[in-house]
Amino acid sequence: MPAFDIEYIIITVAFMLGLGLILSSVLAFANKKLWVFEDPRIDEVEEMLPSTNCGACGTAGCRPFAEALIAGQIEPASCTVNSNEATDEIADYLGVDSGDVIKRVARLACAGGSNVAKNKGHYAGMETCRAAAIIAGGPKSCSWGCIGLEDCLRACDQNAITMNTHGLPIVDPEKCTACDDCVVICPKDLFSLEPVNQQLWVACKNLIHGDGAESDCEVACNSCERCVVDSPDGLIIMKDNLAVIDYQKNHLASPVATERCPTGAIVWLNNEIALKGTKAKQIVRNQALPIH
Repeated sequence: MPAFDIEYIIITVAFMLGLGLILSSVLAFANKKLWVFEDPRIDEVEEMLPSTNCGACGTAGCRPFAEALIAGQIEPASCTVNSNEATDEIADYLGVDSGDVIKRVARLACAGGSNVAKNKGHYAGMETCRAAAIIAGGPKSCSWGCIGLEDCLRACDQNAITMNTHGLPIVDPEKCTACDDCVVICPKDLFSLEPVNQQLWVACKNLIHGDGAESDCEVACNSCERCVVDSPDGLIIMKDNLAVIDYQKNHLASPVATERCPTGAIVWLNNEIALKGTKAKQIVRNQALPIH
């Protein structure tokens, strides 16, 4: 081999070795200067979480929740999916109080099932509420009512929603994690996340006044204002023909507000089971109303 080729090879090898040494030094320096300490407890706490990444706690997922816990920015009980035992285990591990977070559940502001709410026509198309809502607001005469094509059921990863025999979604409070999926998917904005201690509830969003509301749905709020009269001052007001509860005054709420409601649109929730007032009309009809 010519001396020139040997010299060229030696120079090339020396250059590559030098370059490698320089780059490794730069990387070592950068690693030392840019290294960020991560508390090893984050991994431990993440293992104790349910790994649902549902976002009900207010963070983007279980790991951000674990990071917030370690930083003292949130309480273990803020995870509504974990069992009480798992929450206490995390609190014991971190040496903190588990917290006292009031459970929230998804609630539907509609009680107009097929046996009490009229349809203005038959819908034939893509079997989703969002698709049906595009066609003149949906098939129901009450344009604010639940369409009942199960978008919320399909969106719920916790299997907390079932459909009753009248086509209305029913939320299981034990399974509901307040993840917000049903709230987002409903094209009528009928779902909201509510603390379970807010037991007075208006199961309607119909804004039509009086007989017009009842002609569409027998259990609609007809804006009679009896609940307003029967409640402490300011607890309930009428807004756009609909009873609205001021939950800042929730400590004043009681079943008294439901007693004279003629349609049973305002209810008192006992473990999320709706209890109507004694003056509410009794409906025993099981079959769906005909299309009119």
